[in-house]
Amino acid sequence: MTHSRPRIHDLLEAHSLAPRRDLGQNFVADPNTVRRIAYLARVGPTDHVVEVGAGLGSLTLALADTGADVTAIEVDAGMVPVLRNEVANRENVRVVEADAMRLDWDEMLDPTIKWVLVANLPYNVGTPLVCDILDFVPQVERILVMVQREVAERFAAAPSTSAYGAISVKAAYWGTARIVGIVPSTVFVPRPNVESALVDITRRTPPTTDPVELFTLVKTAFGQRRKMLRKSLSGIVTAEQFEAAAVAGTSRPEELNVDAWCRLTEIVHDN
Repeated sequence: MTHSRPRIHDLLEAHSLAPRRDLGQNFVADPNTVRRIAYLARVGPTDHVVEVGAGLGSLTLALADTGADVTAIEVDAGMVPVLRNEVANRENVRVVEADAMRLDWDEMLDPTIKWVLVANLPYNVGTPLVCDILDFVPQVERILVMVQREVAERFAAAPSTSAYGAISVKAAYWGTARIVGIVPSTVFVPRPNVESALVDITRRTPPTTDPVELFTLVKTAFGQRRKMLRKSLSGIVTAEQFEAAAVAGTSRPEELNVDAWCRLTEIVHDN
């Protein structure tokens, strides 16, 4: 049984808890929403799921119902005992009190096992956490997270769109990102001021371009995204290197797809 809105309020009151703004806590108070997320995660009894920001266990319970093995991570020491109690009868759930931004992921998640990250992420850690998982936690093969809608749009953005930026290139380098659902603010306690969205990122075999060199170049260019590349990358990329990479120096950062960024990076670092 997943949590209803009255259940969320009852748990908070019974344990003298309140959503913490500093941790970006907004609890899902709609059973249909968490069941939908569990369905979209495409997980079952043979899968291993890691959930970040488990809170009171709304999504944890829905994921447990699929039969998947769930590792639920929660940083709030006040919430952890409540969460443990809520999933006490679920043999397929492990609760870990930890800060996901400071974790040793290889210690937490067996690198020999394929994992799926499914989470309602606090808005303040959504972008850096997903980027860290993409960069440093290859055992997480799929990601389905609920984040602020504009953040989801950035991860899934195509070149030459207003949302396209450095994190769009990062997502495209490591995998395929797409928005699979919009979540209204009305399903949360407390109610946030913005809509949320579900973004799905599935890993692929990345290009051979060195990711550190690539993302350094991309970040530099998008730091002055309104300028042409020959200006924003002046002193880093020569006219000859632009030509060799088949990239126009008059282009702006958002016009280049990940393949073009990889070509440019390789030309710069091979010369």
